[in-house]
Amino acid sequence: MTVLVIADHDGKSIREDTLKTVTAAAQLGDVDILVAGKGVDGAAAAAAKITGVKKVLVAESDALGHGMAEAFEALVVPLAAGYDAVLIPSTSQGKNIAPRIAAKLDVAPITDVIQIVDASTFVRPIYAGNALETVKSSDAKKVITVRPTAFKPAGEGGSGAISKIDAGAGAGAGGAKFISEEIVKSDRPELGAAKIVVSGGRAMGSAEEFTRVIEPLADLLGGAVGASRAAVDAGYAPNDYQVGQTGKVVAPDLYIAIGISGAIQHLAGMKDSKVIVAINKDPDAPIFAVADYGLVSDYKTAVPDLMAALKKAGK
Repeated sequence: MTVLVIADHDGKSIREDTLKTVTAAAQLGDVDILVAGKGVDGAAAAAAKITGVKKVLVAESDALGHGMAEAFEALVVPLAAGYDAVLIPSTSQGKNIAPRIAAKLDVAPITDVIQIVDASTFVRPIYAGNALETVKSSDAKKVITVRPTAFKPAGEGGSGAISKIDAGAGAGAGGAKFISEEIVKSDRPELGAAKIVVSGGRAMGSAEEFTRVIEPLADLLGGAVGASRAAVDAGYAPNDYQVGQTGKVVAPDLYIAIGISGAIQHLAGMKDSKVIVAINKDPDAPIFAVADYGLVSDYKTAVPDLMAALKKAGK
């Protein structure tokens, strides 16, 4: 069985969610990686070093550089003729690309896979992660998005061959047109790959309070900032901070939830974290059911006390 992995990258390097997708793909068969975008030589070179990768396909165009799903669909669908499966990390971009590719191939996409049973059988969470579903696909070609938190990253040491291909159909984007993009730049680690995440919820009460309480603690710990959907919907934090079923799925070494009640939607995005610390003044908050350490306290006193203790310990 041959598998094509569509890489998630920043042009210079391959993101960790792609390394984890390669681990999943290797359980199916021989793995090639598609590095598509604009100015991707650095990412292509990094992809070639991933253990288990046989070949790196490189395609460049402006539309691909903007990550437009229409351009990826036009590029990948012809390439899929040479592969039994197409795997994509279950990121915002992956969730945008996969359905279009699957529709054009006339197959059912299999999303958020957390386990490869065999070449046609996969396990994925349903009901916000409260149940696991085993899916058996009879489609000749599989289009799969992989939940990165469920797999270990592939190592380095490979020597895959790099082959530049004609972007061709992927040079354009059909009727779609790129207008603009707003990129949030931060010195903090990327939320999806951070080892420590500090998240705030609706209890913050305002964007100013969220910034005052959550960000200093995250910076002290060298972690990323997250937020519940309620906090994002209320305008306390930007969309790219959202952790949950409709946001980002994270599994850091340490997850600190402050003022987050623990709705199912949020738990689906963080309950695989290695250590979960919850601070909430409601002793019946659902977040305590998944927390390794819980503190029933008002964050207005708990967080300053925690920061003082960390500083005293030399953190």
